[in-house]
Amino acid sequence: MEPIQIAEKIKEQFPDEVLDIREFRGQVAVTVKKVRIVELCRYLHDEPSLFFDFPADLFGIDYLGKKENRFVVAYNLYSIKHRHRIMLKAEVAESSPSIDSVLMVWAGVNWHERECYDLFGITFNGHPDLRRILLPEGWEGHPLRKDYPLKGPGPDHEWKGFNDVLDRAREFRKFEWQG
Repeated sequence: MEPIQIAEKIKEQFPDEVLDIREFRGQVAVTVKKVRIVELCRYLHDEPSLFFDFPADLFGIDYLGKKENRFVVAYNLYSIKHRHRIMLKAEVAESSPSIDSVLMVWAGVNWHERECYDLFGITFNGHPDLRRILLPEGWEGHPLRKDYPLKGPGPDHEWKGFNDVLDRAREFRKFEWQG
């Protein structure tokens, strides 16, 4: 099945949820409202003619100042059986950066949702272990947001654990590794 046919099938099943369908260089992206994202993903997974069994990727996008809903959560989905793919995008407002977790549909999105939470600050409702995955627990802010500062205000405002990490690195240099 061609990606545009898949998009039309999604629109038939969820006419009030689909906001936009775009095609660019053979990739079709379907933008949807976030309200029924779990139900929509369950349909994409369970419908025999679609059978999207592999979530290849899940990531956040920040449209700071360009769109009404600042954030988008994008799902790159692939069907191993049918060898077709689709991108699903769900808009997320800056005032309430949260969306329901689709972990119950695809267990493989566990780390992807945690990474998106860590780097964009988008909360995945219902995720059983939503905590930072790349940055330390004490880190302030979300570095992939477009308004995240590139540099801190000065040396007094460095991350609190920075010197601990440097001290630990110096300690490890004392060891001679033999292999």
